Amino acid sequence: MNINIKAAAATYLANKIPAGKHVFLALNDGSNKFSKLGGSCAIGNKFQLVIADQADAEYDVVLDNKAGLNLTTATPEMAFLGSGLALDYNNGLLKLTDDSGVLDGAVSVADYVAPTADE
Repeated sequence: MNINIKAAAATYLANKIPAGKHVFLALNDGSNKFSKLGGSCAIGNKFQLVIADQADAEYDVVLDNKAGLNLTTATPEMAFLGSGLALDYNNGLLKLTDDSGVLDGAVSVADYVAPTADE
């Protein structure tokens, strides 16, 4: 699958994502290990870019892009992503869209923090 990372988003992400890192496009609705949010109102309409040191076997769907990011997503996320997938940056926010319209107008970017034994 392709994602068009527009110039403004590529510039913004270049300052956030160190070279060589893995980036996961993940739902942020309580449905996966990267989610920090939860609740039925968030299902399928909150996304995040998670920055990690290594690949994750669950996030094995490659999102081809011209921004040079090692970007992948997971099969469950694919149910919410359509053709014409694009990421743009304006007014201080990352916006994820596809041909159906805006999927998330405020995509977050976060470093992956492995859970501790207490969590």
